[in-house]
Amino acid sequence: MKIATAAYPLDLLPDFPAYAEKQIAWVREAAGQGADLLVFPEYGRMELAGLVGAAAAGDLEASLHAAASYAEDADALTASLAEGYGVHILAPSGPVFHEGAERPTNQASLFGPEGYLGQQDKQIMTRFEREHWNVVPGEPLAVIDTALGRIGILICYDAEFPLLGRALIDQGAEIILCPSCTDSLAGYSRVRIGAMARALEGQCITVQSPTVGAAKWSPAVDENVGIAGVYGPPDLGFPATGIVAEGALNTPGWTYAEVDIAAVHRVRAEGSVFNHAHWPESAAAAKIAENGDLP
Repeated sequence: MKIATAAYPLDLLPDFPAYAEKQIAWVREAAGQGADLLVFPEYGRMELAGLVGAAAAGDLEASLHAAASYAEDADALTASLAEGYGVHILAPSGPVFHEGAERPTNQASLFGPEGYLGQQDKQIMTRFEREHWNVVPGEPLAVIDTALGRIGILICYDAEFPLLGRALIDQGAEIILCPSCTDSLAGYSRVRIGAMARALEGQCITVQSPTVGAAKWSPAVDENVGIAGVYGPPDLGFPATGIVAEGALNTPGWTYAEVDIAAVHRVRAEGSVFNHAHWPESAAAAKIAENGDLP
């Protein structure tokens, strides 16, 4: 399959047709290059807050509700694009208020040519989300079965935690998507390193899609730093660096990579190392060490 991962700039848009026009242009470009799976970043849907007006977009609390109010319309748009272009799309994540919930989760949804396939809420909140924005964890991790393979999603900070990645691997994940939104090179690097580590540990493919550039109209996503990239285990069938493809720092656009799910199964069965299979041994050794039983 061909993966397209976006380095995506956030714009203050006047209305939903303008948002739709931007989404259509991005999807049309990637589909035109033969992409099968398109990955958009974390908090890409904060653009929707601007549709209510600059005042709402510029207020932390109001922007959550404003963006969430367009979630259904944005989902319908993404579903129509996935069907129309015959592609799979991880939509930009954004705030969603689950029924009966007082606070929003950060949710990304996956769509295919046949429609909605599944969703994933972020599990672990950053300090900003906890201390300033009051965005909360949502539903637990779950792998999504697709025609392209078994896909898991670790939203930004989640990619930095190996046990979350392993939970998806244990559910059969072959590809892990890591949409991100970071305001510094250090923040981007943490997620990138996490994504690469998850590819190493699970002997799988990981995909990072960041927001990039300035969005001074939003106090939540005003600065964005990153590089779009696709990673794999540095072993049999994958590049020695583990980098399948990367874009350029803070440069908007798509980064493309050709990948093969069969290569994931081959490296797990025939690779120089068996990180995927040997994980239980590491967990057992760590438990022994914790109990003080090692010499």
